[in-house]
Amino acid sequence: MQSLPVFLRLTGGPVILTGEGEAADAKRRLLERAGAIVVGEDNVAARIAIVADGDGATVARLRARGVLVNATDMPELCDFTLPAIVDRDPVLIAIGTGGASAGLAKALRQRLEAMLPARLGDLATALFAGRAAIRARWPDAGARRRAIDAGLVPDGPIDPLRDGAADGVPGWLAAEGAETPSRLEVIRLLSGDPDELTLRSARLLGEADRVYHQPAVAAAILDRARADAARIMADAPPADPGDGLSLWLEMDQP
Repeated sequence: MQSLPVFLRLTGGPVILTGEGEAADAKRRLLERAGAIVVGEDNVAARIAIVADGDGATVARLRARGVLVNATDMPELCDFTLPAIVDRDPVLIAIGTGGASAGLAKALRQRLEAMLPARLGDLATALFAGRAAIRARWPDAGARRRAIDAGLVPDGPIDPLRDGAADGVPGWLAAEGAETPSRLEVIRLLSGDPDELTLRSARLLGEADRVYHQPAVAAAILDRARADAARIMADAPPADPGDGLSLWLEMDQP
């Protein structure tokens, strides 16, 4: 991973935009959608800038002032890049290629646009509104996360890819057995290449509370697990893996 994706709150804040023409107009519309106040290079309060005219001298001046710069079509001069965006407010999905190919990012955005329900944002809003009820139902943070994971699984009561999932939040909260029981899943790896993971294995890695693994399991595989999941090296599967979802990763012997 060459960049750290972040979401910046720009509402009411100044952002420098330089240049004219279609590229600058498109960047202006994007900034205004995000609530930013578009200003010129002489604004000393701005800490972010988009140089839409490819002027390297402008980039140098702004960076010398400590301003973070995006230079259109000049990835080598960029402190940050602008992703393709799927907007299901308040859900935002950003697709970046590190400046390698805007066309690829756009193609992926178009695919995702077709997959994601128009009301996906309503589900996020409903879950936010129900935070107090969710915490009351599952006071323990681990149990709460597992219950939410169980609700969001494919064909679950609040499956985010099902249109109208927001309408299922009250029923999900009231249902018995909403939390998935604790379990240990075994994943046998054919190689250390994460691109060879099955869809099921990739999904389990993204959900697991802890990952037990043989020493031979590649770091690239472990990187596919949730960032806050415990990684535990072991020679054999654990007798008592703990609450929630645990995985045992082992290399398949030829």
